[in-house]
Amino acid sequence: MTEAFVHTSYAGRVVFGAGSLHQVATEVELLGIRRALVIATGSAQPAADEVQAGLKERFAGRIDGVRQHVPTEVAEAARAKAREVQADGIIAIGGGSAIGLAKAIALTADVQILAVPTTYAGSEMTPVWGETSGGSKTTGTDVRVLPKTVIYDPRLTLQLPLKVTAASVANALAHCVEAVWTEKANPITETTAVEAARALSTGLRATLANPTDIDARGNLLYGACLAGTALAAAGTGVHHKLCHLLGGTYNLPHAETHAAVLPQVTRVKAVEVPRAKARLEEALETDDLATGLFDLFAAANVPTSLQALGLTREQAVAAAHSFPGDVEEILTRAWAGTRPEGATR
Repeated sequence: MTEAFVHTSYAGRVVFGAGSLHQVATEVELLGIRRALVIATGSAQPAADEVQAGLKERFAGRIDGVRQHVPTEVAEAARAKAREVQADGIIAIGGGSAIGLAKAIALTADVQILAVPTTYAGSEMTPVWGETSGGSKTTGTDVRVLPKTVIYDPRLTLQLPLKVTAASVANALAHCVEAVWTEKANPITETTAVEAARALSTGLRATLANPTDIDARGNLLYGACLAGTALAAAGTGVHHKLCHLLGGTYNLPHAETHAAVLPQVTRVKAVEVPRAKARLEEALETDDLATGLFDLFAAANVPTSLQALGLTREQAVAAAHSFPGDVEEILTRAWAGTRPEGATR
């Protein structure tokens, strides 16, 4: 290895395994949290009930129900709740929206986050935060929002609908793929991203065949963890910036937007990183990365066009014109759901 590079790793503790939800109270104690505020998405209510009971006197309050893209008014209400209950820790249970709301609190308060992901969003492994106001999404990076501990329990994902599962995996794969072409990408992020892509594609195919295959679900959580780790170090590029623009401006569903945009960005960007492109193609068992992603999403019944998500052609063009760079072809193809060229299968 003669290639020069700089790599930044972020400290964090991962607890992985079926049944590991039972360890939340122990991990809270290890972090020294005395007053824990629990944030849970609607589908995570049973898990949140279990955690709340286990916290005993350390339970300080609860926020049920979250919204995607973390609207400012929701973030402000959550911050007020955290101050009201004097929380010094946040337990976020659910998908990226729950973890994103916890991050919004940590951005302005001295609290520690313990995350329990129930989807494959991967944001639990990154110091990236986002907040939406007035039709515009602001994102940033701050180590204060990085969860101190992440608990992955595959049991919590067994009832995740296949449609939600597949879209969430598309989100995680976007983390893998973008992590190989950003300015901070390096051999460590590349290797992590390739292993993540392998676990995610293998896990998705097995889950589609048997939604309650706990090993397959475990593979998906493992892949999501690695994908988030890769993105945390490599940072984001044109793909994520486009998705944040579309999501924040037009309130498009976050994961599905990734699925529609990623193959089109990959078609343009992957040729710049031929080694990583070849390694990702091997991991996904495809001869062309962009088309392989498109076909994988289509086979899993994830929308592969922005039009199917409700975006108009005029909005796609307007988004392209407001973006710093020439992305009109990318967004036009993503709007139409055009299959990328170049694949042999």
